[in-house]
Amino acid sequence: MELKIFLTVLTTVFIAELGDKTQLATMLFAADKEVSKLTVFLAASLALILASAIGVLAGSVLSEYINEKYMHYIAGAGFIIIGGYTLATA
Repeated sequence: MELKIFLTVLTTVFIAELGDKTQLATMLFAADKEVSKLTVFLAASLALILASAIGVLAGSVLSEYINEKYMHYIAGAGFIIIGGYTLATA
């Protein structure tokens, strides 16, 4: 395993997930006194694992057809568009 890549992905995803809608939804489920915290944790963890698996698979497939340099441009443009939309609708 490449430790540098592992730590980069871990840090990036961890920071990106802090305070997002997923974490807030998970906190709301966990706040219910009648719900098992372990069940909420396992379900949320599995959901994030599945979403990450889709991202890895999609990236693997797209990399067969699109140059890595252009993938970075597309991802960057996507983030800019989402950020612009968020600012415009705030």
